[in-house]
Amino acid sequence: MVRRAAGTLIHRGWNAIRAAGTVSPANPAGYRFRRLGEGVCIAFPVGAIFGEAWIEIGEHTLVGERVSISAGMGPGVDLGPDPIVRIGRSCSIGRGSHIVGHQSIDIGDHVFTGPYVYITDQNHVYDDPETPIGRQWPRNRPVSIGSGSWLGTGAIILPGTRIGRQCVVAGGAVVRGEFPDHSVIAGIPARVVRRYTPGEGWQPPQLNGARPAFTEPSPAETAPALDPA
Repeated sequence: MVRRAAGTLIHRGWNAIRAAGTVSPANPAGYRFRRLGEGVCIAFPVGAIFGEAWIEIGEHTLVGERVSISAGMGPGVDLGPDPIVRIGRSCSIGRGSHIVGHQSIDIGDHVFTGPYVYITDQNHVYDDPETPIGRQWPRNRPVSIGSGSWLGTGAIILPGTRIGRQCVVAGGAVVRGEFPDHSVIAGIPARVVRRYTPGEGWQPPQLNGARPAFTEPSPAETAPALDPA
Protein backbone atom coordinates (compact mmCIF):
# COMPACT_ATOMS: atom_id res chain seq x y z
CA MET A 1 0.00 0.00 0.00
CA VAL A 2 2.90 2.35 0.74
CA ARG A 3 4.41 1.68 -2.70
CA ARG A 4 1.04 2.23 -4.38
CA ALA A 5 0.51 5.50 -2.54
CA ALA A 6 4.05 6.68 -3.39
CA GLY A 7 3.53 5.79 -7.04
CA THR A 8 0.24 7.66 -7.14
CA LEU A 9 1.86 10.76 -5.65
CA ILE A 10 4.77 10.59 -8.09
CA HIS A 11 2.50 10.28 -11.12
CA ARG A 12 0.21 13.04 -9.93
CA GLY A 13 3.20 15.26 -9.25
CA TRP A 14 4.70 14.55 -12.68
CA ASN A 15 1.39 15.30 -14.39
CA ALA A 16 1.19 18.58 -12.48
CA ILE A 17 4.75 19.46 -13.54
CA ARG A 18 3.97 18.64 -17.19
CA ALA A 19 0.87 20.79 -17.11
CA ALA A 20 2.73 23.70 -15.52
CA GLY A 21 5.68 23.37 -17.92
CA THR A 22 3.62 23.27 -21.11
CA VAL A 23 4.11 26.34 -23.30
CA SER A 24 0.92 27.95 -24.59
CA PRO A 25 -0.31 31.41 -25.58
CA ALA A 26 -1.64 31.85 -22.04
CA ASN A 27 1.59 31.49 -20.07
CA PRO A 28 4.60 33.81 -19.88
CA ALA A 29 6.85 31.59 -22.03
CA GLY A 30 4.37 31.95 -24.89
CA TYR A 31 4.71 35.72 -24.93
CA ARG A 32 8.27 35.50 -26.23
CA PHE A 33 7.15 34.04 -29.58
CA ARG A 34 6.43 36.20 -32.59
CA ARG A 35 3.04 34.50 -32.69
CA LEU A 36 1.41 31.54 -30.97
CA GLY A 37 -2.08 30.87 -32.26
CA GLU A 38 -5.00 29.91 -30.08
CA GLY A 39 -4.79 26.35 -28.80
CA VAL A 40 -1.06 25.89 -29.43
CA CYS A 41 0.57 23.44 -27.02
CA ILE A 42 4.32 22.83 -26.71
CA ALA A 43 4.63 19.82 -24.44
CA PHE A 44 6.91 19.56 -21.41
CA PRO A 45 9.77 18.64 -21.21
CA VAL A 46 10.52 21.31 -23.80
CA GLY A 47 13.52 20.96 -26.11
CA ALA A 48 16.00 23.72 -26.93
CA ILE A 49 13.96 26.72 -28.05
CA PHE A 50 15.47 30.11 -28.86
CA GLY A 51 14.93 32.95 -31.29
CA GLU A 52 11.23 32.92 -30.33
CA ALA A 53 10.73 36.43 -31.73
CA TRP A 54 11.27 34.94 -35.21
CA ILE A 55 9.08 31.84 -34.71
CA GLU A 56 5.37 31.65 -35.61
CA ILE A 57 3.10 28.70 -34.79
CA GLY A 58 -0.47 28.57 -36.05
CA GLU A 59 -3.69 27.77 -34.21
CA HIS A 60 -4.21 24.36 -32.57
CA THR A 61 -0.77 23.02 -33.43
CA LEU A 62 0.65 20.42 -31.05
CA VAL A 63 4.40 20.16 -30.49
CA GLY A 64 5.59 17.01 -28.76
CA GLU A 65 8.02 16.52 -25.88
CA ARG A 66 11.70 17.47 -26.32
CA VAL A 67 11.14 19.16 -29.68
CA SER A 68 13.80 21.76 -30.44
CA ILE A 69 12.78 24.81 -32.48
CA SER A 70 15.37 27.51 -33.11
CA ALA A 71 15.89 30.59 -35.22
CA GLY A 72 19.46 31.77 -35.67
CA MET A 73 22.77 30.56 -34.28
CA GLY A 74 21.94 31.33 -30.67
CA PRO A 75 19.92 33.51 -28.31
CA GLY A 76 20.21 37.29 -28.38
CA VAL A 77 20.93 37.76 -32.10
CA ASP A 78 18.94 40.27 -34.16
CA LEU A 79 17.68 38.36 -37.20
CA GLY A 80 15.83 41.24 -38.87
CA PRO A 81 12.16 42.11 -39.31
CA ASP A 82 10.83 38.90 -40.89
CA PRO A 83 9.94 35.54 -39.31
CA ILE A 84 12.40 32.67 -39.84
CA VAL A 85 10.39 29.59 -38.78
CA ARG A 86 6.70 29.37 -39.63
CA ILE A 87 4.57 26.37 -38.62
CA GLY A 88 0.99 26.38 -39.82
CA ARG A 89 -2.37 25.57 -38.23
CA SER A 90 -3.41 22.20 -36.82
CA CYS A 91 0.02 20.59 -37.21
CA SER A 92 1.49 17.85 -35.04
CA ILE A 93 5.26 17.79 -34.54
CA GLY A 94 6.49 14.46 -33.17
CA ARG A 95 8.55 14.15 -30.00
CA GLY A 96 12.29 14.65 -30.23
CA SER A 97 12.12 16.45 -33.57
CA HIS A 98 14.37 19.39 -34.49
CA ILE A 99 13.41 22.41 -36.59
CA VAL A 100 16.52 24.55 -37.08
CA GLY A 101 16.02 27.76 -39.06
CA HIS A 102 18.43 30.48 -40.14
CA GLN A 103 16.87 31.91 -43.30
CA SER A 104 13.39 30.49 -43.91
CA ILE A 105 11.51 27.32 -42.94
CA ASP A 106 7.84 27.35 -43.92
CA ILE A 107 5.67 24.42 -42.80
CA GLY A 108 2.09 24.48 -44.09
CA ASP A 109 -1.18 23.69 -42.34
CA HIS A 110 -2.13 20.18 -41.18
CA VAL A 111 1.42 18.84 -41.47
CA PHE A 112 2.10 15.82 -39.26
CA THR A 113 5.48 14.35 -38.41
CA GLY A 114 6.59 11.22 -36.65
CA PRO A 115 9.19 11.46 -33.88
CA TYR A 116 12.81 12.50 -34.40
CA VAL A 117 12.34 14.35 -37.67
CA TYR A 118 15.08 16.87 -38.53
CA ILE A 119 14.34 19.95 -40.65
CA THR A 120 17.00 22.57 -41.39
CA ASP A 121 17.69 25.31 -43.91
CA GLN A 122 21.43 25.44 -43.20
CA ASN A 123 24.30 23.11 -43.97
CA HIS A 124 28.06 23.13 -43.51
CA VAL A 125 30.19 23.66 -46.61
CA TYR A 126 33.51 22.12 -47.56
CA ASP A 127 34.70 24.57 -50.25
CA ASP A 128 38.14 24.95 -48.66
CA PRO A 129 39.79 21.53 -48.34
CA GLU A 130 42.29 22.83 -45.77
CA THR A 131 39.97 24.57 -43.31
CA PRO A 132 38.08 22.35 -40.84
CA ILE A 133 34.53 21.99 -42.15
CA GLY A 134 33.05 23.07 -38.83
CA ARG A 135 34.91 26.39 -39.14
CA GLN A 136 33.73 27.21 -42.65
CA TRP A 137 30.79 29.58 -42.88
CA PRO A 138 27.60 27.55 -43.48
CA ARG A 139 25.24 28.08 -46.38
CA ASN A 140 21.47 28.69 -46.13
CA ARG A 141 18.68 27.76 -48.54
CA PRO A 142 14.93 28.11 -47.78
CA VAL A 143 12.80 25.05 -46.96
CA SER A 144 9.09 24.68 -47.69
CA ILE A 145 6.78 21.80 -46.70
CA GLY A 146 3.32 21.85 -48.26
CA SER A 147 0.07 21.66 -46.34
CA GLY A 148 -1.39 18.26 -45.57
CA SER A 149 1.93 16.41 -45.78
CA TRP A 150 3.19 13.63 -43.56
CA LEU A 151 6.85 13.15 -42.55
CA GLY A 152 7.71 9.71 -41.20
CA THR A 153 9.91 8.90 -38.23
CA GLY A 154 13.54 9.98 -38.59
CA ALA A 155 13.11 11.80 -41.90
CA ILE A 156 15.75 14.46 -42.62
CA ILE A 157 14.78 17.53 -44.64
CA LEU A 158 17.84 19.33 -45.98
CA PRO A 159 18.36 22.94 -47.10
CA GLY A 160 16.74 23.96 -50.38
CA THR A 161 13.98 21.35 -50.19
CA ARG A 162 10.51 22.19 -51.44
CA ILE A 163 7.85 19.55 -50.75
CA GLY A 164 4.44 20.01 -52.34
CA ARG A 165 0.99 19.59 -50.82
CA GLN A 166 -0.38 16.28 -49.54
CA CYS A 167 2.96 14.46 -49.79
CA VAL A 168 4.22 11.46 -47.83
CA VAL A 169 7.87 11.32 -46.77
CA ALA A 170 8.86 7.82 -45.71
CA GLY A 171 10.56 7.18 -42.39
CA GLY A 172 14.34 7.60 -42.54
CA ALA A 173 14.34 9.40 -45.90
CA VAL A 174 17.03 12.02 -46.55
CA VAL A 175 15.31 14.66 -48.64
CA ARG A 176 16.83 17.38 -50.81
CA GLY A 177 15.33 19.03 -53.89
CA GLU A 178 11.87 19.88 -55.21
CA PHE A 179 8.95 17.44 -55.11
CA PRO A 180 5.49 17.98 -56.63
CA ASP A 181 2.12 17.78 -54.93
CA HIS A 182 0.74 14.32 -54.11
CA SER A 183 4.08 12.50 -54.08
CA VAL A 184 5.38 9.62 -52.00
CA ILE A 185 9.03 10.35 -51.30
CA ALA A 186 11.45 7.70 -50.01
CA GLY A 187 15.07 6.64 -49.91
CA ILE A 188 18.60 7.96 -49.39
CA PRO A 189 18.85 10.17 -51.32
CA ALA A 190 15.09 10.55 -51.51
CA ARG A 191 13.18 10.15 -54.77
CA VAL A 192 9.55 10.02 -55.84
CA VAL A 193 8.26 6.44 -55.67
CA ARG A 194 4.56 7.23 -56.16
CA ARG A 195 2.54 10.01 -57.78
CA TYR A 196 -1.20 10.56 -57.69
CA THR A 197 -2.87 10.88 -61.08
CA PRO A 198 -6.60 11.71 -61.24
CA GLY A 199 -8.46 8.72 -62.63
CA GLU A 200 -5.50 6.38 -62.11
CA GLY A 201 -4.73 6.78 -58.42
CA TRP A 202 -1.29 6.36 -56.87
CA GLN A 203 1.17 5.04 -59.45
CA PRO A 204 4.95 4.69 -59.88
CA PRO A 205 6.50 7.66 -61.69
CA GLN A 206 6.75 7.43 -65.46
CA LEU A 207 10.13 7.03 -67.10
CA ASN A 208 10.67 8.52 -70.59
CA GLY A 209 6.94 8.57 -71.20
CA ALA A 210 6.46 4.85 -70.52
CA ARG A 211 5.19 3.43 -67.27
CA PRO A 212 7.63 0.93 -65.76
CA ALA A 213 6.54 -2.53 -64.75
CA PHE A 214 5.06 -2.45 -61.25
CA THR A 215 7.23 -3.79 -58.46
CA GLU A 216 6.08 -3.84 -54.89
CA PRO A 217 8.17 -1.34 -52.90
CA SER A 218 9.77 -2.29 -49.63
CA PRO A 219 8.09 -1.22 -46.37
CA ALA A 220 10.93 1.26 -45.82
CA GLU A 221 9.93 3.06 -49.03
CA THR A 222 6.22 3.41 -48.52
CA ALA A 223 5.31 2.94 -44.86
CA PRO A 224 6.14 5.88 -42.62
CA ALA A 225 5.79 5.42 -38.89
CA LEU A 226 2.24 5.63 -37.59
CA ASP A 227 2.90 7.43 -34.32
CA PRO A 228 2.79 11.21 -34.94
CA ALA A 229 3.21 12.11 -31.27
